[in-house]
Amino acid sequence: MPKTYKELDDALSAYGTAFKEKNNRFVAADKSGIVGQPAGREELLRQLKYEMIPYTPEELIEIANKEFAWCDKEMLKASHEMGFGDDWKAALEKVKNSYVPAGQQPEMILRLFTESVDFLKKHDLVTIPPLAEETWGMAMMSPERQLVNPFFLGGNDIIISYPTNTMEEDDRLMSMRGNNPYLSRATVHHELIAGHNLEFFSNARHRTYRNFGSGFWTEGWSLYWELLLWDLGFPKTPEDRVGMLFWHMHRCARIIFSLNYHLGKWTPQQCIDFLVDRVGHERANAAGEVRRSFEDRYPPLYQLAYLTGGRQFYALKKELVDGGKMSYKQYHDAVMSLNAMPVEMIRAILTGVPLSKDYGTKWRFYDKLTLD
Repeated sequence: MPKTYKELDDALSAYGTAFKEKNNRFVAADKSGIVGQPAGREELLRQLKYEMIPYTPEELIEIANKEFAWCDKEMLKASHEMGFGDDWKAALEKVKNSYVPAGQQPEMILRLFTESVDFLKKHDLVTIPPLAEETWGMAMMSPERQLVNPFFLGGNDIIISYPTNTMEEDDRLMSMRGNNPYLSRATVHHELIAGHNLEFFSNARHRTYRNFGSGFWTEGWSLYWELLLWDLGFPKTPEDRVGMLFWHMHRCARIIFSLNYHLGKWTPQQCIDFLVDRVGHERANAAGEVRRSFEDRYPPLYQLAYLTGGRQFYALKKELVDGGKMSYKQYHDAVMSLNAMPVEMIRAILTGVPLSKDYGTKWRFYDKLTLD
């Protein structure tokens, strides 16, 4: 085995070296050191068609900028209520400095989970199986993983980012500031219930023969709850609203920076600067976000799938729930019982859209969207 292993290891190392030499696209494009490969407009269009999204990259960037403008307006309202006037970054700075001491983050996450589940039950929004509510875990993100996931990961468990004893002092502080209670309150339900944890729980129990998952369903469903809970008054204080608006701005920014990068218009460093200047990210967290987007295993459309998929579910909610055809609980339970697929197909099932075998995407769900 040692001889065989060495031969294989040498061969793979030589192959990797040759591959990198032949493909200079895998060289960092700027001082960020982030290595990626822009997909190009034609590939973006191909993948959008496959995901049943009837918009061009340019249209999606334009929509994201409109949502950004709404976030700006709401952020200024919250900033004024907090006594910072038009200086919303000062309001955000106060929110960031609300972090709990190292060691107390798990306790805080549990409290936020309980708050969100209690809110869902109070408003009778979705069926929460007792087993799903009980059987989730919590784990700490490694320092290495925090370089590409500076916030949360979720699914059956929630994986939290917070300082570890091997991190540099500046990195510890940025991790704490970026995962303060107000920013975390806006996302714990995204990772657990009624977000990813409930998704995974339901997918394992309903129509398991379906295997059409995509970021627009997986991340879109969890993001939809951020939009809905905003509408239903989940944020009680201006600090709560700043926390939720930060994430809404973050989702807008993901669409803008990822598409501009894959269109060949922006470098990774420009993406990092955009997140810092436009959203108010900690610089290390912004770098982690961009590194995750372009160096990790995520496909080109993944970062835009959050808000875009969320708006698909939101538009379908307006059609079915606001239109008086279903209650919130009926709508949400129906989605969870159908398993993962393009959201346009969920709409087709729930509204009786006739389908042919050559059916193509037609549902321009953004066109009637108004942001008050």
